[in-house]
Amino acid sequence: MKNNSSIRVLLIDDDEDDYILIRDWFQEFQVASCELEWVSNYQAAREQITSKQHDVYLVDYCLGEANGLELLYEAIENGCTAPIILLTGKGDRKIDIEAMKAGAADYLEKSQMTAPLLERSIRYALERKQNEQKIHEQAALLDVATDAIFVQDLDQKILFWNKAAERLYGYKKEEAIGKNISEIWQEKNLLKLQEALASLMKNGSWGGELQQITKSGKEITVESRWTLVKEFNQTSQSILVVNTDITQKKQLEAQFLRAQRLESIGTLASGIAHDLNNVLAPIMMTAQLLESQLHDERSKRLLPILISNAKRGANLVKQVLSFTRGMEGDRTLLQLKHLVREIEQIIKETFPKSIEVSTEVPPNLWTVYGDPTQLHQVLMNLCVNARDAMPSGGYLKIKAENFFVDANYAKMHIDARVGAYVTIAIADTGVGIAPEILDRIFEPFFTTKELGKGTGLGLSTVLGIIKSHNGFVTVSSELGKGTEFKVFLPAQQTPETLEEQEMELPAGNGELILVVDDEDSIRDITKTSLETYNYKAITASDGIEAIALYAEHRDKISVVLTDMLMPSMDGLTTIRTLQKINPNVKVIAVSGLASADKINAAADMGIKAFLSKPYTTKELLQTIGAVKSSN
Repeated sequence: MKNNSSIRVLLIDDDEDDYILIRDWFQEFQVASCELEWVSNYQAAREQITSKQHDVYLVDYCLGEANGLELLYEAIENGCTAPIILLTGKGDRKIDIEAMKAGAADYLEKSQMTAPLLERSIRYALERKQNEQKIHEQAALLDVATDAIFVQDLDQKILFWNKAAERLYGYKKEEAIGKNISEIWQEKNLLKLQEALASLMKNGSWGGELQQITKSGKEITVESRWTLVKEFNQTSQSILVVNTDITQKKQLEAQFLRAQRLESIGTLASGIAHDLNNVLAPIMMTAQLLESQLHDERSKRLLPILISNAKRGANLVKQVLSFTRGMEGDRTLLQLKHLVREIEQIIKETFPKSIEVSTEVPPNLWTVYGDPTQLHQVLMNLCVNARDAMPSGGYLKIKAENFFVDANYAKMHIDARVGAYVTIAIADTGVGIAPEILDRIFEPFFTTKELGKGTGLGLSTVLGIIKSHNGFVTVSSELGKGTEFKVFLPAQQTPETLEEQEMELPAGNGELILVVDDEDSIRDITKTSLETYNYKAITASDGIEAIALYAEHRDKISVVLTDMLMPSMDGLTTIRTLQKINPNVKVIAVSGLASADKINAAADMGIKAFLSKPYTTKELLQTIGAVKSSN
């Protein structure tokens, strides 16, 4: 072995004759291009090894009162990294084995030693040192990697374990090395693991996603890449595994897909809701009119049932619209602690006594901007769900708190934005929600309750209302232990305001109202309702007919009530045309779909009044009264 620079070798031996023999070999045969130095005692050897000036040490076992094995132990313990070759007498096999266990690079029996054998031993010792150094350098690089990297043999015993693997799985390097991978984590899909191993042995590599459970019991998803490799200087094979934690990525993907699914369902539901509103509106208004006109016992008994069920149907449609479009109600600054106290009182009066209720509201809770009626519905729906999850009783806790969503939290939830929120958590100790249906619970009409005990609209309504308030909802659940829903609402920095008193029902004075709607039943019942309350009314079935009637009676028409969705000419076009005829025309926009786009477009045109189908006679008269008195 020839090098440009000589290798410094220190011989530690108390026999000068042995030194002379080895020196002559080095000079005669140029052993490994080495320069030989010699010390004859233990103390001098310690000093030389401490100085770290030599590349290889040849240590005789016999060093007077001490021995070379003791020196070997001491040198390695003090951090000596240069190869140490122990020289022993004939038949000292036990000492040779101890030396190798202690960390010797090699051992040579003096009686069998020759110049070529000595050269070969030095050369191999230095090569092994170089290879070990490369391995340590590579391992250091692997420890810097963010991916979990480890090596396992074909019997699944771990041979290498980097720092990222420690962080991901919770096991230190010394804990993991030598263990079977089944002791490190649990694989949820054992069949997939077997298929992956078969593919690896056939193709030399495999890649895919695995579901695993770590030391702490956390469920993770990893993108795993396996490569079949041969160990250094050996023919046996092992498996190099690189695992990337994609748990958060998969959670965000699931949220995005759920949002897409809910959006498509919402588009379908909103169309159905529009048609249902057109059906329910005349039924409700007709029943209310008949209630005021028919006084026989049969009518008094049947009409309230009809009105009640019509309203129930209308509320059901509103729930669908709350989910699909996030219906805009009357918004005001409010303090949620009042809603929590009110809900607590209702629960204690109506829920089974086997359910113990507690609330926790800090005195400095921030205000929110929202519709108190809708938010009351959110909290009530969640509390009722909690009650139904505890048929044998349990604990229900409502907790409100101030919460700041930072950038990291916002990244982990698709609907979250950085900023201040007020959160209300509703937690129960009920039966919990199965993991396989957790992603579906916010879908409209999805329910796990028995037939007749739930519509499946409760949670979809909750989601729709909270999203319309620019908030979001999270849920965590464990079977047999309970569920917690947490509602996040953007916080406001201004004080709460008192709610305005409800206006008195205005009376008509014979004013003429133009009613525009493509539904015959809605036109007829609206006209009848107006005439019953001292208004006059004329009707048009579309925008074209409405323009003609307004042009004919513009001096007499006080207010125009027009639907927004009509054939031939829609509501917005009708309103624009009416404003060209009379810039001061007073218009009430009506629609079965509380579309934010339609409302905004109408508002941009100066329209300040909006009625959502199905509307009651009271809502109709109040809106007309407000529009008449406006400038």
